[in-house]
Amino acid sequence: MFRLEGYLAWEAEVAAAQREAAGFVERFPWLSGGQREAVREAYEAERLDFTEGVFDRAARRSRRVAEFYRRRCLTICTRWAGACVAAMAVTALLAALPVLLRG
Repeated sequence: MFRLEGYLAWEAEVAAAQREAAGFVERFPWLSGGQREAVREAYEAERLDFTEGVFDRAARRSRRVAEFYRRRCLTICTRWAGACVAAMAVTALLAALPVLLRG
């Protein structure tokens, strides 16, 4: 699911970069056709490089946060398991106490 979302997000960014590059190059009507194409390609490449960096940083941060919460969840689950085992032991001891006191 996340790969599809990532793909769609990247394709949306490519389309946005292409639109922005076309809009940017329109500001320079005096450029020749080849120059306009070169400027458009350079703008688009720069924009996509920036976007790729943003996506990479977000992915790294997401992995760090996921790992933090995975460790935190493991700690909490371990504590709960210990508390449950301790409660069961106390319950068993209390259940056996009358038998031990009579004997």
